[in-house]
Amino acid sequence: MLSDEVTEVLLAAVGAPRRAELLDSSPRSRVWRVRLAGRRLVVVKQITDGGDPGADADTRFAREAAGLRLAGRAAAPAVAPAVLATDPAARVLVLEHVADLGRTDDWLPGYAEALARLHALTAPADAGALPAWSGPTAADAESFLALARALDVPVPDAAPEQLAGLLDRLDPAPYHALLHGDPCPGNDLRTADGVRFVDFERAALGNGLTELAYFRIGFPTCWCALSVTGAPLAEAEDVYRSTWRDRTGKDVPGDLADACAGWLIQGDALVERAQRGTADQLARVPVQDFTWGCVSARERLVHRLGAVAAMTRDHDRLHAVGRLGSALADRLLELRPRPRPLPAWDARPW
Repeated sequence: MLSDEVTEVLLAAVGAPRRAELLDSSPRSRVWRVRLAGRRLVVVKQITDGGDPGADADTRFAREAAGLRLAGRAAAPAVAPAVLATDPAARVLVLEHVADLGRTDDWLPGYAEALARLHALTAPADAGALPAWSGPTAADAESFLALARALDVPVPDAAPEQLAGLLDRLDPAPYHALLHGDPCPGNDLRTADGVRFVDFERAALGNGLTELAYFRIGFPTCWCALSVTGAPLAEAEDVYRSTWRDRTGKDVPGDLADACAGWLIQGDALVERAQRGTADQLARVPVQDFTWGCVSARERLVHRLGAVAAMTRDHDRLHAVGRLGSALADRLLELRPRPRPLPAWDARPW
């Protein structure tokens, strides 16, 4: 049932609602599919309190509204639903209804293309339109080193200095790509015209490699962690880079190994959003293999450690971090129950 304030927004913006269906959503919002008079469908999203210790409801509403409006710059095909109306006081967005085709066998190339097109929509002139992406901190780097010590894994002498350099290179200030903030399977709608992204509550400006890294690092902000390797990984990254080049006339800036290492050292990327910022999650790993979705923290971490180790064997600025990652992965694989590989990319749940 629609609340009175949501009904009033609809009446003022797009027309009288005739029927509303409550859809599955996170604890951070309520989402309805609404049929209006004249049989037109729209989607209504109301941001709610709770579910995110890092941002209040008003902040999340503002970020989503701003992110969607920036995404609306895309020439056909679109990369997000169109915004039909907003009501900041009620924290309500009225959006174009987009029909999702559902499961498709080869979803990665379309996802990668849409992600690159999204990232390429903004430029330095858009600074301030959204918050800058917030990456790992010195506390994250220290927590990662403390994890090694807790597992009796020797820390290479160069690793602390390399982690400090990594943090400097991950500064988002030089970059202005439109980041979705949570581009997970389930936040992408597959349509006849291509992929469209929804749920922009964590939209930000930063380096697009932050989200291109999702393929290698196992979708770090997502409950359905997935492994992409081999030819599908190479194809997805090639599609992203060629699409970016077509849209901007330039190669993708930055270092993908840096982006992946940034996700590796963030303990909050092992837990759902409601638990982020509440504890040192990496400190829990040696004593407890906690689960998010169908995958455990150790399983996520082993995958990330292996990915970074493989990328940094000959890396001038991360070779010691990579060696440490390889040794940490070996140590975690000795624990019981033994961490399993992540599900493959083609096993995504929808």
